[in-house]
Amino acid sequence: MTKGSSISLTKQAPSLARISMGLGWDPAKKAGGFLGKLFGGGGGGDSIDLDASCLAFAGGRHVDTAYFGRLDILGGAIHHNGDNLTGDGDGDDEVIDIDTTRLPAEIDALVLTVNSFRGQTFDEVDNAFCRVVDQSNGRELARFTLAEKGRHTGVVMAVLRRAGSSWDMQAIGRAAHGRTAADLVGPARECL
Repeated sequence: MTKGSSISLTKQAPSLARISMGLGWDPAKKAGGFLGKLFGGGGGGDSIDLDASCLAFAGGRHVDTAYFGRLDILGGAIHHNGDNLTGDGDGDDEVIDIDTTRLPAEIDALVLTVNSFRGQTFDEVDNAFCRVVDQSNGRELARFTLAEKGRHTGVVMAVLRRAGSSWDMQAIGRAAHGRTAADLVGPARECL
């Protein structure tokens, strides 16, 4: 997917029920040295602690947020699988599972955000992506790779919207400033 594009998840998987929203990233490779490390930089391989969150909305009203400090919301319909403090390794660094059949009927949008709790900026991040996987067969339904760099500490990555029994995903990639999921509620709402 490209920034601003949309895809019907339901057309990709007509019996879609349980999905995983994965987020991955790598620390940017950069020149280091003593001063770089002293001021939060350093050589390639520094750990980057990004936090994925899923914000649930009903008619534009924020209802609840799944993040590393609140793993289960909406009666367990949304489950965050825990915090990754480094971004090391291949694949998804943080995963949020969603059972669309258990979501309350009024929930019409889920916003995937990422923030840097330590205040590291997206100039220090490479290969950031989010993706949606059908849990029934492990098939990737959509992937959005974030290409923008900047001094921001948060990003609204994507929005999943419900229309009846259908779900669509829109790639957003909007830079924001915030070190917690709560800081990104306003920017997330503006993307609905």
